[in-house]
Amino acid sequence: MINLPFKVGISKELKIRGLIATRNLKKNELVESCPLILIDIASEGKHLEQTTLHKYYYEYNSKFDCIVLGYGGLINHSYTPNTKYTYDFKNKRIVYRALKDIKDGEEIVVNYNFVPDDKNEVPPELVDFNSHYKD
Repeated sequence: MINLPFKVGISKELKIRGLIATRNLKKNELVESCPLILIDIASEGKHLEQTTLHKYYYEYNSKFDCIVLGYGGLINHSYTPNTKYTYDFKNKRIVYRALKDIKDGEEIVVNYNFVPDDKNEVPPELVDFNSHYKD
């Protein structure tokens, strides 16, 4: 059994699914490392935009977007994130690390703009509060 430092739960603030810390996490501690499915923007990008997966994709580089496998796709957006992501291009993974100490029970959030203090508006379809998801 893998001992993950989080669980899938309901965000107290957003009232939707998200990742909730199950123990205290230290600044720079690994939160999650997820494999990626690369999507060629030129040949497949327009098809991705017509699916629910469009709400979960990340920009990978100028040629590819990507879908995050693992639990990374359930991390919610915040302009005051406690987690940052970077790419491990060699292994085609996305790596999430704590930006600061995170307390047990706190939601794990990331700025979808990549840069943690970037306040540019995130496209509304990416923060639609999982309106496409029904229990």
